[in-house]
Amino acid sequence: MAGTGIDTSILHKGAHSASYFDLARSAGEGVEIVDFCIPCNPYFPTAEMFDELSRDLKNILKYYPSDSSSITKKLCSVLGLHPQTVAMANGSTELITWIDHLLIKESVAIPIPTFGRWTDQPLETGKRVDMFPLQERDGFRLNLDDYVRFIRDRGSRVAVVCNVNNPDGCYLPRRDVIRFMDMLGDLDLVVIDESFIDFSDLEQYPSVGPDAVIRPNTVVLKSLGKNFGLHGIRFGYLMANPAIAGQIGKALPKWNLNSLAEKVVFMIQDHEDEYEDSLRLLSRDRRSMAGELARIPGLTVFPSQGNFILVKLPTEWSGVALRDYLVANHGVYTRECGNKLGMTSQFMRLVVRPARDVDRLIDGMMDYGRQFRVRSYEEPVDTRRNWDAPREEAPDNLIQYPSRRGGEYTARRAANA
Repeated sequence: MAGTGIDTSILHKGAHSASYFDLARSAGEGVEIVDFCIPCNPYFPTAEMFDELSRDLKNILKYYPSDSSSITKKLCSVLGLHPQTVAMANGSTELITWIDHLLIKESVAIPIPTFGRWTDQPLETGKRVDMFPLQERDGFRLNLDDYVRFIRDRGSRVAVVCNVNNPDGCYLPRRDVIRFMDMLGDLDLVVIDESFIDFSDLEQYPSVGPDAVIRPNTVVLKSLGKNFGLHGIRFGYLMANPAIAGQIGKALPKWNLNSLAEKVVFMIQDHEDEYEDSLRLLSRDRRSMAGELARIPGLTVFPSQGNFILVKLPTEWSGVALRDYLVANHGVYTRECGNKLGMTSQFMRLVVRPARDVDRLIDGMMDYGRQFRVRSYEEPVDTRRNWDAPREEAPDNLIQYPSRRGGEYTARRAANA
């Protein structure tokens, strides 16, 4: 494939992934960018739903939306939730910001690697962030008992768990998360971020939302943009007991949701079957994509329950160089994890996409790998890992680091450090 004309310097600006729009503007005429970076549902909304949105676009853009309480009540009626236990916002990141400002007073514990705003936001406001490193040798699985001991040892007042976790895709069974919440009933707050949980297919009812609303100190976070494949709308919600949900809700602006979000919320109930179909298709593609990635010699593929797959690149490969190569030569946009706390550029998070797009990704990765003549591509290589094997005991020693804003955070020293 000829070069795309994309200026790869765009990929090196800022701490977060480049905007799709920046890449599209930089691309040559007629270049199609296949996005393996932004974790979006590729099967929802359906083409018919987009047609419906297009027909109503003039009114959506021309008129004010209803106030947020009206939109929240409609969402609750569709999802079977009590409005007093829900606060809806302009994306889950807005909710993380308000949780930090209103409910995190001094310290918060968080496993890493994870979604960056859970570490960055409280650090920016001078809180102590206690970081609990997940280990590659464990497949980045979180042991909740070890995490609770860490929280007690550090004296953390708030605890966060992302389930499914980003970027590794690990899933914690519902019963274990409920037990975790109960073990920490004395903390100021326990947050369960379920932004990606709809993509899990291990349990029929994986969410602990109904359990959170009857507990005194628990919040469950949801992201509608990720689930519905509409990141550009920016909408999400939290579930908590009425006191917490009310406190957050009162802090939010009265018109913090836009008309496009309102339109989608009112469409959902007529398209529930299509949404469930999209999740089934994505689970199918996740299994197929993992198998295709495992064909690449030297690549480690981690099990996932998200709409993305974490891989570790062969030793000779550079995640930054591969990312730039793929977008410049194949129009494939990927996410290397070098700016994620607890990871390096040897790791990439690849969004689950349909088979035709995966073929393009695999071709690009194979092309990049041909420059490394360490082994023949015909040599059979078993890249599978036995994640169910007995795990080594994590070390007990702790090291402390100064934070960027005057607090501190802690990390357990890795065994091979």
